[in-house]
Amino acid sequence: MKLLMHTCCAPCSVYCIDELRSENIEPVVYWFNPNIHPYTEYKLRRDCLKEYTKSINVESIFEEKYGLDNFCRGVVNRLDTRCQDYCYPVRLAQTAKYAKENGYTHFTTTLLVSPYQKHDAIIEVAKQMAKKYNIEFLYRDFRVGFKVGQAKARELGLYIQKYCGCIFSEEDRYLSVTGNKPNLPEGFEFLPVTPSINIKKERKNKEQYMELLLEADPSKEMINKYLSDGELFVLTYKEEIVCIAVTIKVDNDTIELKNIVTKKEYRKNGFGKKMIKYLVDNYKSKYKKIIVGTTENNIPFYVKQGFDKYEKTINNFFVDNYNEKIKDGDLVCTDLIYYSKDLKKK
Repeated sequence: MKLLMHTCCAPCSVYCIDELRSENIEPVVYWFNPNIHPYTEYKLRRDCLKEYTKSINVESIFEEKYGLDNFCRGVVNRLDTRCQDYCYPVRLAQTAKYAKENGYTHFTTTLLVSPYQKHDAIIEVAKQMAKKYNIEFLYRDFRVGFKVGQAKARELGLYIQKYCGCIFSEEDRYLSVTGNKPNLPEGFEFLPVTPSINIKKERKNKEQYMELLLEADPSKEMINKYLSDGELFVLTYKEEIVCIAVTIKVDNDTIELKNIVTKKEYRKNGFGKKMIKYLVDNYKSKYKKIIVGTTENNIPFYVKQGFDKYEKTINNFFVDNYNEKIKDGDLVCTDLIYYSKDLKKK
C-alpha cells in the first residue's frame, strides 16, 4: 500500500500517524488547506506540521496555496453548509487527484480524527472522490484516539489551534456560548489518556545525573560549581528520564538556568520546551526574571521560549574556562551570551 494522507494540522496527525504505523502502513503527509484563514493561522499550522513531520521522519508534501479569494467565492452563498459543500470536497478532490497522478494506491485524511467534524459527510465526499479519480479511499475511525493524540501534541509542545480553520469557524468560536460537546455515535468511547510526563525537583543524589549533564557542559569541574547549590529538575516520559535542568539563584530577583539537556534519542520532541515552561511557572512567583547563558547557535531556541532580552556577553568564556575546544555543531564556542525572560510579563 502506498498511502497519501491529507493532513490539516500537526496535532490531528499525531494519533493518525501512530495508528497507521502500528499497522505497518507508512503514510505520506499531504498539506493542502486553502480554507485556513487568516494567513498567520495558515502559516502557524503549516510550519508546525513541517517541523513535526521532520522530527518523526515522515515524508511530507506541501501544496503552498493560500486560497482566501477562492474560498470566499466558494462559500458566500452556502455558509451553513460550507464544510460539506466546499471545504471537504476541495481538499479531498485535490488529495485524490494528486495521489492518482503520482502513483499512490490509497488516500485518507486526518479530518477523520476530530469528533468536531462532520464525520459521515467526510466519508461520503471521500468516496465520491475515490470514484471520480479511480483510487482507493482508506477509511479509519481515528476519533477513538482523538484525546490521546491531543495529549501527546501538548506534551510535544505542538501548536494547537482554537478553531476549525476558516474565518467563519473562528467567528463561531467567539459567538458561541453554548459550550456544546461533539455528538458521538452511540457506544462510542475515547481511548483513555494516561499522563506520561512528570517533572520533579531532585533533592538528593544530584551527582547521579552527571553523565547526562556532561552532554551539555563537558566539564565536571564547572558542573560541580553550580550543582551543589543549584536546584535540579528531572523530566520523565513514560517513567524514563528524558530531560534534566539545573538552576541557581543569582540574587533576590534573578534565577539562572545553568544547564538543560535532553537525551539524544528524545531531542526535537518538545521536552526541552516543556521543561522551560515548567521552570517559568515554578519561578514566576519568586523571581522577576530568569536568565540563560548560551552559545550563538542556540540563541534562536531561547528567544522562541521568551528569552527575548539581551543581557550581556562574557568574551572568551569557553576559552578561559575549558581546557579543550568546546564545539556546538560546527561552531567552535568562544563567548557566552546571556539572554533573559521577564517572569512578571503577561
